[in-house]
Amino acid sequence: MSVTGTSEKPAYLDTSLSFAERAKDLVKLLTLEEKVGLMNHPALGVPRLKIPAYNYWNEALHGIARSGRATVFPQAIGMAATWDKELIFKVATAISDEGRAKYHAALKRNGYTAQYQGLTFWSPNVNIFRDPRWGRGQETWGEDPFLTGEMASEYVKGLQGNDPKYLKAAACAKHYAVHSGPEKDRHTFNAIVTKRELYDTYLPAFKKLVTDAKVESVMGAYNRTLDEVCCASKLLLDDILRGEWGFDGHVVSDCMALSDFHLHHKVTEDAADSAALALKYGCDLGCDHVFNEIPTAIERGDTTEELVDRALERTLGTRFKLGMFDPDEKVPFASIPMDIVACDKHRQLAYRTATESVVLLKNKDNILPIKPSTKKIFVTGPTAASMEVLLGNYYGFNNQMITLLEGLTGRVPEGMGMEYTSGAMLKHSREIKHTWAPQTAQSADFAIVCAGISSFLEGEEGESLLSPQNGDRESISLPQSQIDYIKELSIHGVKIVLVLTGGSPIALGEVEDMVDAILFVWYPGMEGGRAVADVLFGDVSPAGKLPLTFPKSLDQLPAFDDYSMNGRTYRYMTQEPLYPFGFGLSYSRFEYSNLQLDKKNLPLGDSLNISLTLRNSGASDSAEVVQFYLSDLQASSIVPLHHLIGFERVVLKAGESKTLKFTVTPEMMSFFNDDGKLTLEPGEFRLQVGGCSPGKRGQDLGAPQPVSATFEVK
Repeated sequence: MSVTGTSEKPAYLDTSLSFAERAKDLVKLLTLEEKVGLMNHPALGVPRLKIPAYNYWNEALHGIARSGRATVFPQAIGMAATWDKELIFKVATAISDEGRAKYHAALKRNGYTAQYQGLTFWSPNVNIFRDPRWGRGQETWGEDPFLTGEMASEYVKGLQGNDPKYLKAAACAKHYAVHSGPEKDRHTFNAIVTKRELYDTYLPAFKKLVTDAKVESVMGAYNRTLDEVCCASKLLLDDILRGEWGFDGHVVSDCMALSDFHLHHKVTEDAADSAALALKYGCDLGCDHVFNEIPTAIERGDTTEELVDRALERTLGTRFKLGMFDPDEKVPFASIPMDIVACDKHRQLAYRTATESVVLLKNKDNILPIKPSTKKIFVTGPTAASMEVLLGNYYGFNNQMITLLEGLTGRVPEGMGMEYTSGAMLKHSREIKHTWAPQTAQSADFAIVCAGISSFLEGEEGESLLSPQNGDRESISLPQSQIDYIKELSIHGVKIVLVLTGGSPIALGEVEDMVDAILFVWYPGMEGGRAVADVLFGDVSPAGKLPLTFPKSLDQLPAFDDYSMNGRTYRYMTQEPLYPFGFGLSYSRFEYSNLQLDKKNLPLGDSLNISLTLRNSGASDSAEVVQFYLSDLQASSIVPLHHLIGFERVVLKAGESKTLKFTVTPEMMSFFNDDGKLTLEPGEFRLQVGGCSPGKRGQDLGAPQPVSATFEVK
C-alpha cells in the first residue's frame, strides 16, 4: 500500500520526475492545515504521508554551528582576509560534508531533524561591511562588493556541492538587502539609498550568488529599504531577485521579521495582514509564527491558497533537491560517514585557513619572525588564554581548541624562556595598581601582547554581553584598559609585538607608535593558536590582506545610520586611513614590473588584455595577493575613486618570478548610472596592479610599489 492509500506510487515519490513536478504533486495532496504547518521554519510533519518534521533553521557561517562537535574555521571576515577562492571552496566543502553526516545521524536517531540539524544553512552573510561600528560585520566578507561576491560564491558552491541532480546542502544569501546596522534599530529603520548606490554597492554580491553560484535560498532583512519592508518588497523580491536575476529558489524571512511588519514598521494591521503581504511579494518561509495566521488572511480575502501553494512548491522544491523524499541509495551524499566530522584533514584545513588569514600590519626593524637567538619571550594580554576570541559568533564547538597561549606554548623551542600573565582585563580596569608584568616583560627580548576585542564587545543583538549598543561598538579604539597596559609596558622600554583579535577595524591611535609589530588575526577558529604561533616563529610567512579599510578614528566616518556611500570604504573615502583596504605585509619582498597592455586605445565594448611580472625579491618563500584596480577618470556620473576588478593569490619561492595575465572586460569598465543601469562610456581609465588598494598610505606603510597605466576607450 502506498502512502496515499492507493496501489500506485504517488508522483511526488517518482524519482524519474523533475523536482518541480514532484513538489507540485505533493502540494496537491495536502490540506490547508497541513500546508500551513509546513510554512514556518519548524515545519510540522505530515504523518499520513509519512513526511517527518523538519526545521529549516541551521547555521554554517564558518563551520557547522550550535550542534555539538564540528570543525571550527576562522570567522567569515578572517576567511575573507585570505583572498584565496580555492581555499574557501575547500572549507565550504568540508563544512557541508560534516553537515550531511550530522543530518543523517540525527534523522536516524530521532526520525526527524530539529533546529540546527538540517541541511538548509542560513549562510553566507553577504551584506557590505560599510561601517566598522556594526557588530555583525565579522560575519561578512568585508566592504567590497566584488571581493564579497567572489569569495562568498565559492563558499556557496562548496556548501551546495557539484552533483548534477542533488544539492549536498542549501546555502542562503543573507540579509537581503541594504542591511548593516545599527543593531538596536534593525527592526525599525528604513535604509534610504540612491538607485546607483543600491546597484553599485549593496546588490552585486547577492546577484553574484544568485546568477553564478545558484544559491538555493535568500533571506530577507529585518529593515525597510526605500520604504518597503525587505521581506515583502516588490522592488527587491519581485522586480530584482525573481525578475532581473531569475531566482528560482525560496525566500525565507529573518527571524521575527514578519512580526516586525505590524509590531514595529507599522505597515500592516496584524499578523494575518503581515502574512498576506509577505506571500504577495514572494516570501516563502517564515522564521516565526506569523504564517500560522494564513487561514485568517484567506478568510478575509487578503490572500489565496494559490499563493500558499506557490510558496510551498519552492520550499518543498528545496527539500526534494536535498533528497529528503528519496531513498538513501539514490542520494550521493547520504553515505558520508560521521568520522568525517572534526577529522584530522579538516583540522589541518582550519589551520591552513587561519595561517592564510593573518595580516601583518607592522614589522619595525624586522622584529618578526622570532629569531632562533631569542632568549626569552613574555606572553601577555587579555586575549592570550581566551577561548572566546577563537570562536567569533555563530560558532560550532570542538574539544581541541588551541588558544594563542597554548599555540605559543606548543611552538616555543626548548631552551627559550617563556612567561605569561594576562596583565590587563578585556574592557575593565584592573583593581590592583601595580603588577609584576612590566618587570617580567623587561627580562624578555620582547612581549607578545595578545589584545583586541571579542564577541563580548561586538556581535548580534542579544549576544554581546559587554556592548551597551546591542552588539555594536560605540568606539572603534582599543578598550582603555588595554591602552593603559600597553602604555605601561612601553614606558618601561619593552619591545612589543601586538597580536590583535577582532572581527572589525580597530583604531590604534597612540598605540601604533608604541609597538614594534602588529598582527591582526581576526577570530581564527580552533587552530588559531597554532596558526598564529607558526606565523610568529616564521614557519609560515604572513600573506593575508585586509578585506576592509581601517580608519584612523570615527571622525573620518559619516553617521552610522547614514546608508549613503559618500566617504565610505576605500571606493569613496578621500581621507587617509590608518590601514588601507587590501593592505598586508610579508616576511619577504615583492616587486611588480613590466606591465604590458595589448593596446592603449580600444573601441567601446572591447576587452583589454594585460600582463605583468611579479617577483619575490626577498629571502622567504611566500604568497602575495595581486590586486587589480580600475579608475574611470571621465565618467558622467558619480563612480568609485577606484574599484577592485580582480585578484590572484600567487605563491613564489624566494627569488622566483612569474608572469601574470589578466583581461579587463567591458563590464569592469562600466558603472551604474543614477537609474541603477550598467553603463559603458568612452573615456580615459587608469589601471593599477599591486599588493594594496591605490593610495600613498599603502606605500608609506611598506606595501610593494604598484605598476599602473592609462588607456583610452573610444
